[in-house]
Order: sequence, then C-alpha cells, then structure tokens
Amino acid sequence: MNDHNITGLGHKSQLFAGVTWLMLKGAGYAAITIIGVWLIIAVIAGIGRLLPAESRDTPDPTPTSFLMITTPDTGIA
Repeated sequence: MNDHNITGLGHKSQLFAGVTWLMLKGAGYAAITIIGVWLIIAVIAGIGRLLPAESRDTPDPTPTSFLMITTPDTGIA
C-alpha cells in the first residue's frame, strides 16, 4: 500500500495535524463571519449617525397600528 507520507510524521502525528488544521480552519470561518456581521452593524450605525438630528424625532413611517391592542375604557379602576 502506498502511504504518501511526505512529511515524515507518524500516523498519530498526521491525525493530530489534520484535526488541528480543521479546527483552525473552522475558527477562521467563524472569525470571518463574526467580523462580517460586526462590519454590517457598524456601517448601519455609521449611516444612522450621519442622518440629521430631526430625523430621530419623527414618528416611525411604517404602519404598525395593526400590532397595537386597544382595549375599551370600562371605567373600572
């Protein structure tokens, strides 16, 4: 059987190196994902800071009145 062992490592060392490489690769993917989400949030926050102060005082333009539950005034305290 041809065992393409070009590094000269033993079987156990090869297994350890392979597992370590996969763990580092996964950590890199997670870091890229987290940094990407953080950058998106930072860009949105930066755009929000560029808006004039009056825009923060205006009411929400989306129609959300259907989400509010109104109860009739029964006069009972």
